[in-house]
Amino acid sequence: MPLINTIRLMPKIELDTVKCIKETAITIKGSRRRITVPSEVVDLLKLKNGSKLRWVVFEDESINIYKVKK
Repeated sequence: MPLINTIRLMPKIELDTVKCIKETAITIKGSRRRITVPSEVVDLLKLKNGSKLRWVVFEDESINIYKVKK
């Protein structure tokens, strides 16, 4: 089932442990796919040009994104 056609409720989140919650959009042009990382996330994770992110997709179609530590 395609991710973009599925609407699911967001899982319960313990807000005491959350630094920020942001939404972003994907841009698809041909074979290129881009996602803008919100500036607050870039600042909190101290991301720089070339920083790597790891995407983990679960069977329930939820996603966790992690900064890859060097």
